[in-house]
Amino acid sequence: MSSNRKNLKIINIVLIISLFILVMILFKNLRLIQFKSYTAEHFGIETVKSMVDFDNDGIDDYTDIMLGARKDADNHPKYNGKYIAEGYPPDEIGVCSDVIWRAFKNAGYSLKGMIDNDIAESLEDYKNIEKPDTNIDFRRVVNLRVFFDKYAEKLTLDINKIEEWQPGDIVIFGKDKHIGIISDKRNRKGQAYVIHNGGQIHREEDYLKISNVVRHYRFDATTIRKDIFIRWKE
Repeated sequence: MSSNRKNLKIINIVLIISLFILVMILFKNLRLIQFKSYTAEHFGIETVKSMVDFDNDGIDDYTDIMLGARKDADNHPKYNGKYIAEGYPPDEIGVCSDVIWRAFKNAGYSLKGMIDNDIAESLEDYKNIEKPDTNIDFRRVVNLRVFFDKYAEKLTLDINKIEEWQPGDIVIFGKDKHIGIISDKRNRKGQAYVIHNGGQIHREEDYLKISNVVRHYRFDATTIRKDIFIRWKE
């Protein structure tokens, strides 16, 4: 009897482990599926446009930032966060933070330059930095969080307030673990998609509902001192 009970216990453990593995496989496969996406118009939501067109290309900043993130998503760089002595990684590699400076580049801003300047002027605000390194500081989510805490508008963390999530917004997940840009696509509930790089197949996806949102920003250039801005130079 004792032997039978032991065997039954082993079988139950194997079944539980098998079930867990099956659930993980199903979850992963669900993320590979691209479900139908919707737009703000489907939900009667007005898309917010920036009053600023920093690079004078006829496209407002918020849209430019979102389109810049989408360019990176379409390029699909290999997930690689290695240290680059020249600062900027090549187009074919990147991580989540690289989506952000590339998005800002599309709007004409040098996010690297702005962060480097702010660190030089206010190092005490960046508690995690012992010695500034302009080759990598702008690629760390924790530093992006400090910068946007200072210079961007903080918005709702409630993903069900769907009208408050707008294309070009910036969102941080977890404890400074991940960052992305809000898309103009939405799921069937109206919740915004996120453009981000976590090494996943689809870089523009229905991600808010499966992640812990800790920051939501909008970079409104009309509310920021003009001496903060640095233009992107090719």
